Amino acid sequence: MGRLRGADAVPGDGGREGAERVAAATVALPEAAGELRPGTRRGRGSLGPVALVVAGGLSVQFGAAVAVLLMPRAGALGVVTLRLVLAAAVLLLVCRPRLRGHSRDSWGTVVAFGAAMAGMNMLFYQAVDRIPLGAAVTLEVLGPLALSVIVSRRLVNLVWAGLALGGVVLLSGGGFDRLDPAGAAFALGAGAMWAAYIVFSARTGRRFPQADGLALAMAVGAVLSLPFGIAEAGGKLLVPSTVGLGLLVALMSSVLPYTLELLALRRLPAPTFAVLMSLEPAIAATAGFLVLHQALSAGDALAIALVVAASMGAVRTQAGAAGRTA
Repeated sequence: MGRLRGADAVPGDGGREGAERVAAATVALPEAAGELRPGTRRGRGSLGPVALVVAGGLSVQFGAAVAVLLMPRAGALGVVTLRLVLAAAVLLLVCRPRLRGHSRDSWGTVVAFGAAMAGMNMLFYQAVDRIPLGAAVTLEVLGPLALSVIVSRRLVNLVWAGLALGGVVLLSGGGFDRLDPAGAAFALGAGAMWAAYIVFSARTGRRFPQADGLALAMAVGAVLSLPFGIAEAGGKLLVPSTVGLGLLVALMSSVLPYTLELLALRRLPAPTFAVLMSLEPAIAATAGFLVLHQALSAGDALAIALVVAASMGAVRTQAGAAGRTA
């Protein structure tokens, strides 16, 4: 989530592929699955790391719910700016990335990664300002799912794509006007940016050591979002209570999930992690219900379940294919 992801690559032992809890794990691309945790043991994960991943997902989506509560104060774009600026500040202080010694191509990659991150977040927050959180995440996850189908070129993934499409049709109730057409369009746009973000997160993970690429890309995203946030919120971004809530969103949606997943991924196989990430729409719907009082109809719940099942199926198909060719 956008995301927040929403609110954003997953920490690994030797590097980090994305800036926001890599959605690459959601689709488990063969390339990303291999890079996700260099040198990591491929054994069975215990309940401990699984609980850490679930806790990270809960933190991200409940952070998104807090962000929705903050929007009346700072606006959707103002919240994005607060989140990215504060998360970038924390990561730069912790990681202290080296600025010298990188090639022009490497800088181009990290700038593209930061731009994808900023675009994904701005579109997603515009979506959750208009439609329920669970619906927004469900539509957004179609971007990574589509990327998985395109890259794999396996016939069985067309089944998963069809299942996800059925969920989207059910969610729309036969027309996106029920959801708010602009909100649905923003969520789908966020999904497209999420797919781009996956591609550049993997490239960034290869070119930058440790979490340097993550911190630098987050800083790029913060700089790109800053003019939009200032234009929408202006001096409201400097109100202490607003900054405090913005810091809470940054910690819940970025810093805390990265830390939890870093610990989990040292003991958890990447395909298992990817399956767990497929639960994001369901977690988002729960957060929307508990924090924002956004009730789900039976049809909405079934739609989200179909998209979750499609994501899990795509992940397991990719994992199986990777295992047979290893």
